[in-house]
Amino acid sequence: MSFLPTGRDVKHELSEENRRRYARHLVLPSVGEEGQIRLLNSSVLVVGAGGLGSPAMMYLAAAGVGRIGIMDDDFVEESNLQRQIIHSTSSIGDAKANSAAERISLLNPGIEVISIVGRLDESNAKSVIKGYDIVIDGTDNFASRYLIGDVCEILEKPWVFGSIHRFEGQVSTFNFENGPNYRDLFPESPPPELAPNCSEAGVLGVLPGIVGTIQATEAIKVILGIGDVLSGKLLTIDSLTMITRVLSFGSDSRRSRGSGIGKEGKSLKSVSPVEFVRLKNEGWNPFLLDVRSESEESITSIEGTDLRITHTSVPARYEEIPTDRDIVVYCRTGGRSGAVVRFLGQSGYDSERVLNLEGGVHLWSDTVDSSIIKY
Repeated sequence: MSFLPTGRDVKHELSEENRRRYARHLVLPSVGEEGQIRLLNSSVLVVGAGGLGSPAMMYLAAAGVGRIGIMDDDFVEESNLQRQIIHSTSSIGDAKANSAAERISLLNPGIEVISIVGRLDESNAKSVIKGYDIVIDGTDNFASRYLIGDVCEILEKPWVFGSIHRFEGQVSTFNFENGPNYRDLFPESPPPELAPNCSEAGVLGVLPGIVGTIQATEAIKVILGIGDVLSGKLLTIDSLTMITRVLSFGSDSRRSRGSGIGKEGKSLKSVSPVEFVRLKNEGWNPFLLDVRSESEESITSIEGTDLRITHTSVPARYEEIPTDRDIVVYCRTGGRSGAVVRFLGQSGYDSERVLNLEGGVHLWSDTVDSSIIKY
C-alpha cells in the first residue's frame, strides 16, 4: 500500500530539524529513517475533533504524519473539556476543527494541518475522503460510521473505528488490504435506544484518551506496514476491570449469520414468564440473556441466566450470543430487551428463535416467583 499523497511535495530525506524531533523514531528498527519519511509523506483525515479525535490528532501530529485533516461542525462547550483535551477553556465558543488545528500546529509546526468546519455527509464524503490515505473515525453516531465505511470501501481507503460508552471502548481497523468492513461487523444500524451518545449516557473522561490513542497507533502501523493490524478483529476495553478482549470476524460474517441478514424481520416474538417456565419444564433449553446493567443484576436475576450484557453493549458483543439455540432476552420491564430482540433479528439471527421475555423481571415477580425483587 502506497502512502504518497498527490498534490504535495514528496520528502525523500530528513532535515536536521526532523532528525532531532523524531530521534526516538529513528532508533526504532521498525521505523528508522525510511519509516519516518513514510510518516511525513502520509495523510490522515480525522472525522470528529472530540474525545476520540483529541488524542488521536495529537499523537499523529507528534509522530510526524505530514498532513492531517480535521473535520467537525461543532463548537467547543465547557462540558467538552472533561475529555476533549485538545481544546482549552479559552477555546469555548470556537469551532472545534479550528481549535484542534491551532493546537496541533503549535505541537508540530512542520506538518500541514487542514481545518474543515462542516459535517461529513453524503454530499461531501467522497470528495473529502479521497484526498487522504487513512481515515480515523472520531464520531459518535452510527449514521456517520456507515457513511465513512461505505465511502472508504468505494475509494479503497483503510479507516480506524473507535467508540466509547460509559466505561467501555472498542477499536477496529476496516477495509485494510481488502479486509472486512464496518457492515461485516454491524450489518444493520441498531435502534436509537441502543446507541446513546456521551451526553445521554455519560463517559469516563480518560476512556476516549485510551481509545483515541489506540486509533492513532493503528493508523501509524498501517502507514509503516508494521505489527498486527486490527483488521477482522474488534478490540474491546473495559476500563473498570482493565479487561480487554479481541473478537474476530470476517467479511463473510453477514452471510454466515443466515437468511435474516438485510431483512426487516418479522414482528417481535415474545414469551410470557408463565409460558417460559412451562416450556422449560417440557424440555425447552433456550439461552437466557439479561441485558440489564451490572447494578441491576446485583439486585436480582432470573435463575438460569446464561449471560448478562448491558443492552448498549450488545452491538459490540453479539458474537458471544449463540446462533444455534433459541434466545430469550429479558430486562426490568421488557423495553430494552425488546430493542435487543429487534437488533438481533436485523443482524442475522433467526427472528423466529429470538424472543422477548414479556414484562421482564417485574412480570416474572408478579406471575412466577414473588421472591424476585421488583425495583
